[in-house]
Amino acid sequence: MKTHFDSKPATYDGTQLKALRNYLDYGLLGDSVLAWTGPCQISFEHMVDGEDLREQAKIEGSEMVHLVFEIFDVPLVAGVCLQRLTADHARAIVLQMTGGKFALTREGDDLYWNGKKFSISIATKTANSVLVHFAVNVRNDGTPVPTCALVDFGLQAPVFAQELCVNVAEEWISIKEATWKVRTL
Repeated sequence: MKTHFDSKPATYDGTQLKALRNYLDYGLLGDSVLAWTGPCQISFEHMVDGEDLREQAKIEGSEMVHLVFEIFDVPLVAGVCLQRLTADHARAIVLQMTGGKFALTREGDDLYWNGKKFSISIATKTANSVLVHFAVNVRNDGTPVPTCALVDFGLQAPVFAQELCVNVAEEWISIKEATWKVRTL
């Protein structure tokens, strides 16, 4: 899995979930993850989560770390697994980088600390790939629900983002390699 951290801030608005964006805009051919920081403001027009659409839930924040994965030759369930794998890695990185001071809990693909939401995520399918958006709050302002953020943990967004990308990419490659070495019966 190829990784790239774009140091130029940009707003995530849902339009980034489109097939081949990581390749066409960043040259990341094949399984990939692109990360950056910036605000989040998803209109209902570009929202893909049916539950959020039914509830007319606002999804926004003033500054988040965004990751958009694109993976190929897998069903949508693999994207949901990737969401949860990413959440577990994010939780482990916070724990490791803070010397164990902040133990996050995971509910599905969402992370919480003291009842405050740390992350958002969604997986969807295109004609030829699965896309996953995973994001964590850098700051707490501009969110419609009580949140916690990297600033609460004393962590820097670029360092966290790059560590998360590398860790998930390495595990994804390991998972794929594990499937390549098995004899089928």
